Amino acid sequence: MNISSRRGLFTVLALVATTVFLAGCPSNPVDKSRGETFKQYETIIRWSQWDAAADFIAPEYLAEHPISRLDMDRLRLFRVTAYTVRSTGVYDEGMTARQVVEIKMFNANQAVERTILNEQEWRYHENVKRWLLHSGLPDPTQRY
Repeated sequence: MNISSRRGLFTVLALVATTVFLAGCPSNPVDKSRGETFKQYETIIRWSQWDAAADFIAPEYLAEHPISRLDMDRLRLFRVTAYTVRSTGVYDEGMTARQVVEIKMFNANQAVERTILNEQEWRYHENVKRWLLHSGLPDPTQRY
């Protein structure tokens, strides 16, 4: 194979790789933002950073459903051992998303692991250009 054939082959391979990469990337900034937000939230929950997770909740949701100190203290008793997305759906022309997530949480005080289903509703807020949670934090008292 001569040098010009190699360059041609390299060019074709580079174009194919670029096309595959771009096909996997959301073209809509709202879709890209949703994926990034979900990944950030998952990471924070996996590390059991409950105060940081509360920062994802929409202010209007918090006004109607304030998080009590008892709720936060209860969450702080748990360490997340698994976070598995069971389903995701996008609605309202891409401006609302719902996820069902299975979360395994270990309570060291009781030496018990619980599994809960966390139903999340996310809405894109155009004024702040970000996705906010409209369903609250996981409830460790829930029975699965």
